Amino acid sequence: MSTHTTSNDAPVGIFDSGLGGLSVLRHIRAQLPHEHLIYVADSGFAPYGGKPEHVIAERSLAVIRFLVDQGVKAIVVACNTATIAAVKVMRAHYPHLPIVGVEPGLKPGAAATHSGKVGVLATERTLSGTKFLQLRDQITAATGARFLLQPCPGLVDHIEAGDAEGVQHMLRRYVPPLLAEGADTLVLGCTHYPLVQATIEDVIAQAGAQDIRLIDTGDAVARQLVRLLDAGHLLRQPRPDAPARLEAYTSASATALSAAFNTLLGIDPPVYETAFDGRATPENTVEQNSICQNANDPI
Repeated sequence: MSTHTTSNDAPVGIFDSGLGGLSVLRHIRAQLPHEHLIYVADSGFAPYGGKPEHVIAERSLAVIRFLVDQGVKAIVVACNTATIAAVKVMRAHYPHLPIVGVEPGLKPGAAATHSGKVGVLATERTLSGTKFLQLRDQITAATGARFLLQPCPGLVDHIEAGDAEGVQHMLRRYVPPLLAEGADTLVLGCTHYPLVQATIEDVIAQAGAQDIRLIDTGDAVARQLVRLLDAGHLLRQPRPDAPARLEAYTSASATALSAAFNTLLGIDPPVYETAFDGRATPENTVEQNSICQNANDPI
């Protein structure tokens, strides 16, 4: 067990197995423009989806320890697989630290559907998790919605690699069968998937489907973070002399993560490589011009 004390000026940590958490980060920056942020991409250990649950839990704890060592005041686990596998053990180890997990948006999916059929695109690990299956059954019992589960093995790898052709090829395999079964709503059950939402929309159009709703839970995660920080009196106030900072760490290539920030979010924070043992490696650091990001930066 660990106790945790911090100040309003401490950063918020955002953790994902790779690039997917950037889809959550952009919502957090929009709703909390004055907060210092630390983003962690464990791309060197990705994908999490095909690994045993205890391995994901151990790795997630190592990353959380790294973030705690950076003095964070709250953590967003911006990875569906890590949330399913490890959020309970994270909270047990750090009971005084606000920890926000993510899970597929089954409830908003059920609320949005007209046909009563909701497709869920996610990793195999997420869709087989006990917590997910219990949530599905609860919402089905309450709403009558039928959830069509579509595992997407390999999709995260292609997104991480920036392989647009591979992403489109895989989505053509995974999306049309859900539409053919009558799904009028698709839950993007992995934080990587909103990063390729335009391609998903193209595949839907090519399949001849119309009025298909896409559910991305990044906005809801950011709103929950706002609520927890406010409840704990941890919201950082605007300070013209100290604008909000964003920095990032990765277990893979700093250059690759920096390029993803630039391409996907239009920003250039400093990015460091680390093994998540508490030591960044300065010789493998990408320092960009805009070290301090402020509320006027694009999201």
